Amino acid sequence: MQGDAAEIYWQAWFDGAALPNPGRIGVGVVLLSSDGLRSEKSVLTGGSGCNNEAELHALAMALEMASTAGARRLLLRGDSDVALRYVRGPDSTRIARLLALVARTRELLKRFDEVQLVWVPRHRNAAADRLSRQALGLPEAPVPPPHSKRRTR
Repeated sequence: MQGDAAEIYWQAWFDGAALPNPGRIGVGVVLLSSDGLRSEKSVLTGGSGCNNEAELHALAMALEMASTAGARRLLLRGDSDVALRYVRGPDSTRIARLLALVARTRELLKRFDEVQLVWVPRHRNAAADRLSRQALGLPEAPVPPPHSKRRTR
């Protein structure tokens, strides 16, 4: 890519859920192209596992969607600190199923010129959370009331 196009990032948000934990896995991804086109995906993986496994499945699905859509530079956000630390380091796991997902996700990262993996708090990942819950047939999570910054004496 040349010029301004090389500086434009695609954006994605991912979330995974297991019900119960461990249990069925639902994943949700929101993808926003560099020109503003929004895509959403909500999938029941067909397998079972823990919440960390669900988050890694969702992260991998976000990378696959972005790659298939033609993204080369991606800003990828999720609320799973564990999944992000496993994929970018320094953390690791000895659980074989998670190791395989981490390896697969790292291979998917090679399809891009640049990927920024960013942790966000759960309330900033609501759309992906809604999609992962939808895959499991769960209602949308209630929105917590905002915290007051007012001090009491």
